[in-house]
Amino acid sequence: MNSSKEKMIAGIPYIDSDGQLFKERQYAKEELKRFNDAEPKQIKFRKQIIQKLFKSTGKRFFLEPPFRCDYGYNISIGENFYSNYNCTILDCAPVTIGENVLFGPNVSLFTAGHPLHFEARNLGWEFASPIVIEDNVWIGGQVVINPGVRIGKNTVIGSGSVVTKDIPPDVVAAGNPCRVIRHITEADRKDYTADQ
Repeated sequence: MNSSKEKMIAGIPYIDSDGQLFKERQYAKEELKRFNDAEPKQIKFRKQIIQKLFKSTGKRFFLEPPFRCDYGYNISIGENFYSNYNCTILDCAPVTIGENVLFGPNVSLFTAGHPLHFEARNLGWEFASPIVIEDNVWIGGQVVINPGVRIGKNTVIGSGSVVTKDIPPDVVAAGNPCRVIRHITEADRKDYTADQ
């Protein structure tokens, strides 16, 4: 692996020594400006921008503007994905989002990381770790998901949580740091207003 891009996607520490990553981020910003500045009725136009920018999408998805990402080409979203306002995805590593996933407002996914020691950080070294969100997950508003996290299917992450470690399937989890509060049970099938 020679290029900064290959190292970034593979999770190997990298510096953008050739400027390729800067150019690709600039391209994404230009596309997202078009997306975010579009008239509300231009739904098809906005959808086409996301399909062009992302690695893959389902047929049915909707992202409320404004939306921000670093590159776009590392993001895959499944069928019936919905993201509310002000979503930010720093997709230096792959971000894989399953089917029937809901994001509340101000959700942030960060695959990017920097060295703890200032000398390496000041030189511009970075690294990235992938994020996976499995099917049927609901991420509440103001949630931050850190690098390398996997969230299991059918799980709910409560508003304002900071997710620093993997969360298993079929649970309600919340807090800073985010932790499992309880399992989702058969009783929740009938109670639409259960405590989150």
